[in-house]
Parts: sequence; C-alpha cells; structure tokens
Amino acid sequence: MITATNTAMTTTTDILTLSQWLSPAFPVGAFAYSHGIETAVQTGAIGTAQELQDWLQDLVDMGSARADAVFLCLSHAAQVSDLPALDQSARAFAASSGRLMETDLQGAAFVDTLGAVSAISLPRLTYPVAVGAAAAQAGLESTLTCAMYLQAMVSTLTAAAMRLVPLGQVDGQKVQLALKPLCEHIAHSLRHATTDDLYSNTFASDIAAMRHETQYSRVFRT
Repeated sequence: MITATNTAMTTTTDILTLSQWLSPAFPVGAFAYSHGIETAVQTGAIGTAQELQDWLQDLVDMGSARADAVFLCLSHAAQVSDLPALDQSARAFAASSGRLMETDLQGAAFVDTLGAVSAISLPRLTYPVAVGAAAAQAGLESTLTCAMYLQAMVSTLTAAAMRLVPLGQVDGQKVQLALKPLCEHIAHSLRHATTDDLYSNTFASDIAAMRHETQYSRVFRT
C-alpha cells in the first residue's frame, strides 16, 4: 500500500481527485494514442498478452513511462518559475514527433480542463509535467500521483492493445494486475528523483513510434 513519504498523509479525497484526473473520462484524448504499440502489433512484436506485458514492463521499468515518471516527480518538486525549463527538457526527451505530439496535446488538454473545473492554473505543459505541477498545487502526494499516473498509462496502452491484437478483457486485466507492483515500485524509487535519473533504454518502442508516423493504415494517432 502506498503511504505518504514527502507531504501530509494521503486522504481519500486525494485518491478520488487523482482517480478523476487520470480516468478515461477526463478529456485528454488518451484513447487516441497507442504509443507505438500499433506498429508493434503490425510487425508481430506484440501478439499475445505476455508479449504485451513484457513490452509495457520495459516501458515502466526503463523506458518512456519511467521517464514520464521522473518528469512528473521533478515538476512536483519544482518552483513555478522552473516549470518552463523542465517542460522544454520533457519535449526534448520525446523520441519522435509522434511522441512529442502525444505528450504536448494531452498536456494541453489536461491543463485546459483543469483550469475550467478547478482553481488550478497552469501554462501549456507536457502531460507528465502538467500532472506533477497540478498535483503539487493541489497538495497531492508525489509518490501516489506518480504510481497512479503509471497505472493509468499501463491501462490506456492495454486498452489500445486489446483493440489491436485483439486481447480479451480478462487478459487485459491480468496484464494490468501483473504490472501494478512495478508501478508502485518505480513511484517509490523516484520520490527523490533528479535529472540524473533520466534515461530510456527501450529502443524498440522508440523505433516503433517513429515507424508509426509513416504507417499506411492507422487506427491510432501514435
């Protein structure tokens, strides 16, 4: 179970707030992106539930999902004046134009929606930077925010794969359940993250995202 490690004790309201922000109903358009998984399915790299689980595990453990988690934790701890520079780093870290579009448009939609429904005001930011900064303004604990962000990303990409492979709903739930401890572990390990913690070793995923940009037939935007 996640407990607070660097701010006040987490409350039920905090959990419900994050559940709302990171749910499919919050209009960031996450359903439109496959993060390169569409190409991975087409090329045969992902064709089973286990292959999907392995792919997502790598993203969370040492790939773009982990990098997002670092940026989220950094933005949570940053001063407002430091957010533009941090956001530029997040944009530079995107491995392809598709990945940049994905994080830019989701971040913009998140900021716009949050501004319309709450008192939180942020400039246009990439998605993980926006979520981290918003959580800080709302007094939400960074480790819980990070873990739930990672779980939401796993859930979104699992849903995409279920449409593409296709996988059954039970298999999709098994994949998410198997990766839940890793999401929690990464969130805890990054609670004192610095820029030195930024890296990504999932080159197959990055190449799949690049190839998706010129893929002839596509269901998803990335």
